[in-house]
Amino acid sequence: MDEGTTAFMNASPLNGGRTLFRFLSGFAVLASSLVAASAAHAQGTIKDKHGDWETRCETPPGAAFEHCAIVLSVVDQERPNLTLVVIVLNSADRKARLMRVVAPLGVLLPPGVGLRIDGEDMGHLDFLQCLANGCIAQVAMDDKLIDKLKAGKTATLGVFQTPEQGVGVLAPLEGFKEAYEQLP
Repeated sequence: MDEGTTAFMNASPLNGGRTLFRFLSGFAVLASSLVAASAAHAQGTIKDKHGDWETRCETPPGAAFEHCAIVLSVVDQERPNLTLVVIVLNSADRKARLMRVVAPLGVLLPPGVGLRIDGEDMGHLDFLQCLANGCIAQVAMDDKLIDKLKAGKTATLGVFQTPEQGVGVLAPLEGFKEAYEQLP
């Protein structure tokens, strides 16, 4: 078992962290309108790169300004068909920062995507919707999460392929701080 899976499987259950990262119901409506755009963000023009994090931008049809996101794609070393794409972007009204994780079709949806930073449980991201290219989980980022990501070395993103098989995929955080601080 690799390091990410071991850390994820040995984690304490997500209990107190769940309430920290729950969506406000009104925010879910806004989030679902942004879901379709997330695939486009991941495909935009690469404007900058910090470590493994890329800043990608594009101007959607009819938009008054360019939309940018920072993007990281990670592949599980033991399961090359398990690729997760992490996207950090502004909400449409630019009042909140969002973290999205696009997971492949076939993952279990109820547990969401578990998030640990340097071994510390940070809660989970709830799945919002599945599209042809994968299922999208999202959380509104608070200052505590942003600070942990900026100072952290490694995030572990946990998904379940079966109720018994949790997989922790390691995501390097080197370059996150610089990429995040340059996100318009």
